[in-house]
Amino acid sequence: MNLRILALAAALALPAASDEGLWLFNLFPKDKVKEAYSIDLPDRFADDLRLSSLSLGSGSASGAFVSAHGLLVTDHHVVADCLAKLGLLKDGYYAADQAAERKCPNFEARELVGIEEVTRQVKETGGKEPAKDSKAAAEVLDKRNSRIAQIERDCAAKSGRLCQVVKLYSGARYDLYQYQVYSDLRLVFAPEQAIAFFGGTPESLTYPRYDLDVAFLRAYVENRPADTPHFLKWSEDSIRENDPVFAVGNPVGTARANTVAELTFLRDTAIPASLTRLQRRIEDLRTFAYKNPENARLALISLADLSTVYKLTAGKMIGLEDDLLLARKLNFERKLRAAVTHDPKLGATAAKVWDEVAAAFKAWAPNERAYQVLEAPAAQGSQLFRAARELLRQAPGATQVVAAPTALDPAVETVLLTRYLEELRSLGEKEAPLKAILGSKTPQQAAQEVIKNTRLGDAAERRRLAADRDLVERSEDPLLRLVRELDSAARKISKKRDESIGALETSSSERIAQYRYAIFGPADYPDATGTPRLAFGTVKGYLDRTQAPVPFATTYGGLYYLASKLPPHVLPERWSAGKPAVGETIPLDFASTCDVTGGPSGGPVVTAKGELVGVTFDGNLESIGNSFLYSDDQARAVHVSARGIVEALSRLYGARRLLDELGVALPPATSPSAP
Repeated sequence: MNLRILALAAALALPAASDEGLWLFNLFPKDKVKEAYSIDLPDRFADDLRLSSLSLGSGSASGAFVSAHGLLVTDHHVVADCLAKLGLLKDGYYAADQAAERKCPNFEARELVGIEEVTRQVKETGGKEPAKDSKAAAEVLDKRNSRIAQIERDCAAKSGRLCQVVKLYSGARYDLYQYQVYSDLRLVFAPEQAIAFFGGTPESLTYPRYDLDVAFLRAYVENRPADTPHFLKWSEDSIRENDPVFAVGNPVGTARANTVAELTFLRDTAIPASLTRLQRRIEDLRTFAYKNPENARLALISLADLSTVYKLTAGKMIGLEDDLLLARKLNFERKLRAAVTHDPKLGATAAKVWDEVAAAFKAWAPNERAYQVLEAPAAQGSQLFRAARELLRQAPGATQVVAAPTALDPAVETVLLTRYLEELRSLGEKEAPLKAILGSKTPQQAAQEVIKNTRLGDAAERRRLAADRDLVERSEDPLLRLVRELDSAARKISKKRDESIGALETSSSERIAQYRYAIFGPADYPDATGTPRLAFGTVKGYLDRTQAPVPFATTYGGLYYLASKLPPHVLPERWSAGKPAVGETIPLDFASTCDVTGGPSGGPVVTAKGELVGVTFDGNLESIGNSFLYSDDQARAVHVSARGIVEALSRLYGARRLLDELGVALPPATSPSAP
């Protein structure tokens, strides 16, 4: 391959933003940081930050150790489920001593302690070169998946750790991650929900923000605080505009390496179907919640979860509808394709891979809605349906709902299952076994009967079934019968997807990724995979769509200015009463150009010295389009200020024990009117 020609053509179209990058810890570009900020980072900077950082829960949330005794910081909303189960969501909690630290049920932290490239091992059984047709590609995919599972099993048996093979660069590279797991996490501090989520849902995914979205937990091992020698020093300095900062997170899947044909499919088919399904569920739950206060309480968490997914999905749609974004992608793709065409070792035949991708997505598009309904995400929002499918399929690693100690609410589940059965009915008998599922009943009647008679709402019953696969197969539980009836149709359409667009990862898409990887290698970061990444940027404000300036930081003074007696701007009583003690100029939240799109919650933000200056809790709406192409014009990550956290802990909560462990001196009193 004539890499000089390819590199020249591709470089002309690459985004120029210096802060772009969802970087791997083992391939972090120190030279790029030096070029951008004239900073010489220590050789162990990335490794030290990796070993201090954590992945939390079952999703892509993050956190970081901040003391040698297992103390860790994350976001309030990351531990919201724990707080709800402990009855502490509304009023928050502070453990005055170690004995008062309360265990979070079924919640874990994972520390990435080892990374090893295993590309050769993965591909030696599954084919080293991309497959040439869809059938062969599907066979390669099956072999690779089997090999990956074996590598993970061997690693776990040898190390005693959680092992995960991560696919990078669309399959051009595979790395094996080893995690140290902390399964005993206890709550140390969380503020009231009203201040952690100040402004509520209407102001989520916006900026400026005024949230103390933070919480502290402690990791325990054998009933004692964990020894954690790798931790971040808490900075006592306030952030300033244009300060370089480094952010860790677990960004969920981005699509920056996707072709224009793939992005067009998302814009025209997949995302509209997802938005419609989410919107109907949200409407159903709101109707249910409006009936009485008890319904509103029951629907709160499900409604918040679905609303968040909806906003994130809608943000992606906004990005895809940006003509400039697609024009930039198309420009890059044309130049890369032209370079391949004119390369004597590749030529026009190799360049046809883009046509193969386009043809595959065009052929698959009519099946997308049925796939979403039958297989992924299927009965979105229904925890009972998810538990039933996990029990039936014995999905490895997907046991959080099955093992959850709390009962799952039947009223909310009935609403969500009714909507799902409506979707199945709209597919028709050709796609789904409606006669076996509904009989002569309406979706609402069938849902009420299933939820009324299932025993899967009981945690003990879920655990009993999980312990014996034969019990699941023989069970006459109506919800298990439902998922069994659907399983054949769901697996059929899933197989069809694997043989069409799913197989692209081992055929056309992989060849495109190999062209890019051959050009740029480690200089090009891979798309996000929901696993730990490191980004860098600067603390920075911006001009909004009306060209009005948006400040780089918000202050306590701004918070108190917005406070009112009406939700969602009602302050907790301690905050109202404590106003005279708080410095109005102290930064509460701040924005940066760090590339942490989609899933940054709870990740630490540090200086070049490795000192913690913030905790990421969100991005603005403009940042969601970064899933497809990075821009720092208006897109910003949003963080809680470490200095602002200290102000609250010292002035409002009297959290002396916590401040001592952080190694933070009690800040001097600040006059509210201080400059």
